[in-house]
Amino acid sequence: MHAIVPSDKCFHPLTKGLWLADQSSALHRRCVTDSNSAMYRSLRSVQRLNSNLLALQRSVASKNHSPAIGAIITASRMASSESYRVERDTFGELKVPSDKYYGAQTVRSTMNFKIGGVTERMPIQVIKAFGILKRAAAEVNKDYGLDPKIADAIIQAADEVTAGKLDDHFPLVVWQTGSGTQTNMNVNEVISNRAIEILGGKLGSKDPVHPNDHVNKSQSSNDTFPTAMHIAAAREVHDVLLPGLQTLHDALAAKAVEFKDIIKIGRTHTQDAVPLSLGQEFGGYVQQVKYSMERVKAAMPRVYELAAGGTAVGTGLNTRIGFAEKVAEKVSALTGLPFVTAPNKFEALAAHDALVELSGALNTVACSMMKIANDVRFLGSGPLRPGRAHPARERAGQQHHAREGEPNTM
Repeated sequence: MHAIVPSDKCFHPLTKGLWLADQSSALHRRCVTDSNSAMYRSLRSVQRLNSNLLALQRSVASKNHSPAIGAIITASRMASSESYRVERDTFGELKVPSDKYYGAQTVRSTMNFKIGGVTERMPIQVIKAFGILKRAAAEVNKDYGLDPKIADAIIQAADEVTAGKLDDHFPLVVWQTGSGTQTNMNVNEVISNRAIEILGGKLGSKDPVHPNDHVNKSQSSNDTFPTAMHIAAAREVHDVLLPGLQTLHDALAAKAVEFKDIIKIGRTHTQDAVPLSLGQEFGGYVQQVKYSMERVKAAMPRVYELAAGGTAVGTGLNTRIGFAEKVAEKVSALTGLPFVTAPNKFEALAAHDALVELSGALNTVACSMMKIANDVRFLGSGPLRPGRAHPARERAGQQHHAREGEPNTM
């Protein structure tokens, strides 16, 4: 196809060329549009054909299947109807998937808080921290007279939660009440039903292990959720963050020694200034990472203080004397971290300053990592040459630290 120049058009040769190019582009767009429209119509036709074929197939199957096929269909429908058990909460009956350990309150929460999705579920680290807390509480309650058979079943179920064996039974998202009541009850129900199963009972019966009376004994959502947050944060800092920072520190320190005799130009305002060694430059990064670790460690003593034992409002109502101290000791023994009971439960329940302080330290760490990544990227600048390695990891690191340190990293 060709674009024809109208006879009444008198163009400069250059203008004529531009006009022809524009006409060709317009023609191409029309062709693409027509082609897309045709493809869309064809796709719709195929979809309608598939729908009609499926309807026809169902019609034939419903009229002509043998008694054996009918029995299979009936059995399948029965199995489907039996895949739920019926439980009750204060608002009425609810269907709970028969293969799940959670109960009516968890299902009710999924109905009340239809927000987010799988990516916004309660972090599994918090769930595992709850497992540690529930085990510790069961051990202390056993010392105070809880039936050893019930306590031991709770301990076994809680250990499975901590080990990640029951992760599929925690469907709730972070969007719920500020006290974390729904997640606390989700954990109570899962541990209760798993303990019932261990003891040979029926799921959903709340017998012989009750989610409130036994698993949540001497506890409230108001003190358990802050406690679980502190346990989860402390474990992540010690198991993930500090080892990672130490690895980075050691790697940079090794490079500082390796590069000590390499002289480079120093820059101020990105302009050439006076010389220094590359090892000295990396020595600055080493010190930044060292300070990062020290800042995080300095925030941890307040994170080690646990709210458990404060119950609903911080008074410790419905707990035995010494419960809070004993639970903190048990959690410390289970995690290997120096947890203690919070000296003031009212502050521990009503404020989260310890986590805000830790968050501030983490923000500073993110800013330090951003600065180091920027410098390493700048070291990789210059003319393109064969075999050059682009600083892609540094850029990815910057994006990650920008997210972690928001809004103060940039």
